[in-house]
Amino acid sequence: MSFNLATMLRESAVATPDKPLVHIGDQSLTFAQVDGASGRFAATLLARGFAPGEAVAVQLPNVPQFLIAYFGILKSGLRMVPLNPLLTPREIAYFLSDSGARALVTYESFAEAALGGAAGVDHEVGVFVVGGEAQGAEPFERLLAEEDTGDIRAMSPDDTAVILYTSGTTGQPKGAELTHFQLYMNCTVAGELFELRPDDVSMAVLPLFHVFGLSSVLNISVRFGASMVLVPRFEATAVLDAIERHRVTIFSGVPTMYFALLQEEVAGRDLSSLRSAVSGGASIPGEVIRAFEEKFPGVVVLEGYGLSETASTTTFNVSAAERKVLSIGKPIWGVEVRILDPEGTELPPGEEHVGEIVIRGHNVMKAYFNRPEATAAALRDGWFRTGDLGYRDEEGYFFVVDRLKDLVIRGGYNVYPREVEEVLYEHPAIAEAAVVGRPDERLGEEILAFVALSPGAEAAPEEIVEFCRERLAAYKYPREVRIIDALPKGATGKILKRELNR
Repeated sequence: MSFNLATMLRESAVATPDKPLVHIGDQSLTFAQVDGASGRFAATLLARGFAPGEAVAVQLPNVPQFLIAYFGILKSGLRMVPLNPLLTPREIAYFLSDSGARALVTYESFAEAALGGAAGVDHEVGVFVVGGEAQGAEPFERLLAEEDTGDIRAMSPDDTAVILYTSGTTGQPKGAELTHFQLYMNCTVAGELFELRPDDVSMAVLPLFHVFGLSSVLNISVRFGASMVLVPRFEATAVLDAIERHRVTIFSGVPTMYFALLQEEVAGRDLSSLRSAVSGGASIPGEVIRAFEEKFPGVVVLEGYGLSETASTTTFNVSAAERKVLSIGKPIWGVEVRILDPEGTELPPGEEHVGEIVIRGHNVMKAYFNRPEATAAALRDGWFRTGDLGYRDEEGYFFVVDRLKDLVIRGGYNVYPREVEEVLYEHPAIAEAAVVGRPDERLGEEILAFVALSPGAEAAPEEIVEFCRERLAAYKYPREVRIIDALPKGATGKILKRELNR
């Protein structure tokens, strides 16, 4: 049996070749155009000697070249490694080295960091730039040099299609291996739950390098033959303009986006095309849902839950009639969710029975790339341990109440405190460090660092913030640093973050 995820694009291109797949500004590309360009991309990769199973990293905002590279990589039998454009050279070097990626597709605005990252890798990495030129890199167009053969390489359904990096609270980020079959099943099942129709127009403002945007917006649109509107960067006014101009019917976003849209004046706008809104990435307050639906009549906000390791959607509230506000909904088709106590025993329903959320199903990752020990720790008896705490009620609805991991979700982006703490510990004046999230009305959470200085050392909070800013992506570095005499510790010497003032 063989299956390649890129078949979704080919089938939709055959069915509706002249239908726009993607709109961005004044530009539109049809299904046939994206299919043809990705075919040329695939043929060029193979002509340059890339072998099936190798990796290509893509570090792009929401632009059409993301789609071309993504499906081109899949067609050629390679593995796609999506990267955040805001990464620093040091972070880029880690991902390129860990994944073994031999090429990096980036955008002109990020070319300097990309080239710096590629230079820090032991193996050779070719850098290709979209939208401009950079010394030491090739223009993206050179990856479209070969003719499209029309071939889509036959892959096993269990072959890795995407290596999506995530991380826990310890160690370096890990690459979750998502297979062709898992990504296909997730977007197919989720698309049916979203009630996506071929005449729908989805808003793609969520970053496509993130599992939410990749699986629940891009893949779903291609799978069901719907159109997408790309917005490279979230700005509330730009989103409303795009909804009005392209008659967007489905909006997907994180809670901070909904909060920002609520602050916008919509009088005089025709936003009547919008019928559905999907929220994920973090818990959305009930009052935000109610205010949004009141401001945008006819729109239903439905919340779901998922992780990078589960190819996005795991649970979902399927309709306004059946949803429960504050609940992440029920498991999607083919997926099981349980609540376990620390000994691994399933807990009964009830708000008083909080335990770890574990998942089993077609959407659970194949493994952490080259991390057998981490894989064994996360996947036990076929169940993925999420590290999230929650409970289910008597009707089978699930609720997330906290996180075992000290994950901070800033504006929809996952920030892992250990990664920030490791940078803080590199500062010569810092003896101890702990990073937590503090509530933020606009972003959900903001990064807050507590540090204790070495005896006789001096450092100002502003200096420490700048130190981190130079070494971490813009969404990761702490905006506030508090210097204290000593961090609270337990009997074993472990820092007690719960005692830090949030």
